[in-house]
Amino acid sequence: MLEEIRISGLGIIESSTLELGPGLTVVTGETGAGKTMIVTALGLLLGGRGDAGSVRKGKKAARVEGVIDARSLPGVIEATEEAGGEVEEGRVLVARTVAAEGRARAYVGGATVPVATLGSVTSPLVAVHGQSDQHRLLQPRAQRDSLDRFGGDAVAKLIAAYGDIYAELQKVERELDEVTTHARERAQEADLLRFGLGEVEEVSPESGEDVTLAQEEEKLGYADTLRTAAEQAREALSSEVDAPDALGAISAARQALDGVRDHDPDAASLADRLAEVSYLLSDLAADVASYATAIETDPARLSVVSERRAALTALTRKYGETIDEVLAWAETGAKRLLELDSDDDRIEELRGERTRLRADLAEAGLALSAARTDAAGALAEAVSDELTGLAMPHARLVADVRQKETDAPASEDEPHAPLQVGSGKAQRWLRYGSNGLDEVELLLAANTGSEPRPLHKGASGGELSRVMLAIEVVLAATSPVPTFVFDEVDAGVGGTAAVEIGRRLAHLARTAQVLVVTHLPQVAAFADHHVAVEKTSDGVVTSSGLTVLDDESRERELSRMLAGLTASDTAIAHARELLEVARSAKL
Repeated sequence: MLEEIRISGLGIIESSTLELGPGLTVVTGETGAGKTMIVTALGLLLGGRGDAGSVRKGKKAARVEGVIDARSLPGVIEATEEAGGEVEEGRVLVARTVAAEGRARAYVGGATVPVATLGSVTSPLVAVHGQSDQHRLLQPRAQRDSLDRFGGDAVAKLIAAYGDIYAELQKVERELDEVTTHARERAQEADLLRFGLGEVEEVSPESGEDVTLAQEEEKLGYADTLRTAAEQAREALSSEVDAPDALGAISAARQALDGVRDHDPDAASLADRLAEVSYLLSDLAADVASYATAIETDPARLSVVSERRAALTALTRKYGETIDEVLAWAETGAKRLLELDSDDDRIEELRGERTRLRADLAEAGLALSAARTDAAGALAEAVSDELTGLAMPHARLVADVRQKETDAPASEDEPHAPLQVGSGKAQRWLRYGSNGLDEVELLLAANTGSEPRPLHKGASGGELSRVMLAIEVVLAATSPVPTFVFDEVDAGVGGTAAVEIGRRLAHLARTAQVLVVTHLPQVAAFADHHVAVEKTSDGVVTSSGLTVLDDESRERELSRMLAGLTASDTAIAHARELLEVARSAKL
């Protein structure tokens, strides 16, 4: 539970500490004293949006700190340690700052964390209910969620099973829609692929063939030039006529040095090297002669090579820069064509899968509807009993669970076509959504003999407050939330009903920590801990502070709330009487 909240620089609160214990804590004070700032502070600790406008004038930032007793909350301890924070003696310090220029920071166990991380640690611990929640309760989704919460694990498992099938059905329908909607485009794509693959198959290129043929065409095109050059090179190396050549020159040089080799080792070495050169030139001259002899002018082969290169070039203009890229395109295209050609089979397969999933979804949806219907009866009975205790003895809550019937679809290919359940005369078509087949609506019959009506039509503001409180009391038994915060949910209520609200809040506080901001003395009288918000002003600056009241000061605060007077003997007596009634009721 929350043990302490420290607030500084928030609204008209300069610096205050609110110590919280088990049971029921009420916060009271005059209008405008700053009671709502406590709920605002809690909202910041729960990861709510920070408003720079809430920073106290003259302060650089507003800061809220909370101390959580996490000794019986292993999930909080684990989440804190995962965030890099520390747990000291089973307690976790959480904090939030909002700067006047708008920047916000969050802390868990002393570690700086994103605001979302702070919210993930704290929000499961506290349920905050204000007057805005009364309007939320009027929304069909909120009413369905309340029923599902009451249904517990049994309903939760059915919701999860339904959700899995629903998600799979949506996936299949999206794929089916893509295949059928784009059938024309896919057919055109298939025709283009067939044409392209046909062109490639007709030419039947081989890897690297374009490079090899380019080299061969170059050689055939310059055969005469190459032969002439080779003959000239051979003549220069080793002439068959009486003309200077390289071998003759090298031979003459070698003979000149051989004649003096006995007189100088260096001359002998040079002569030996010339001999090696002579051998190399002789081999090279032979190779050049062979090369010249091998070169042939072949116009027919040149024509064949040119035609083949033209065919390959036609492919590279369309399907790749090189023949290797063309072959890679053909391989990918063949796989894609196989996929496209199997569309008809895939469509039939998907339609069969859709039919199976729709049948499974209808079965899961009906099972969920049955569980919700059972839970609805139990919830209505429990809330009606609570309303009796909240001075609405003749009120009756009805949780109406109904399925959304519609006409048969023209085709199952209609987007989100309804589900078929039953057969023959019992056949029905039901609309469905991600949360099931049902519409859930809470109805209230406020008086004996009156027909149940929707909450927004059948309940006044005060009655709606009590209905919400009754629902929360009932749901508390199924909720893991250890702390409840009620912000003036008793607005529009007075008299006996106010006493009963106090009684029910005290009852809820037996199993959970409850914090209530209220203007009703009948509710405040039931508190285990009473905190007053007091506003002071020095004529320039207005401030608010929090004070934990003892018995005597409680009497004065209740008398103020009752009669607007703190020194009236009559009001004090009335306050004492109210406290005594509350003490007796809690025994």
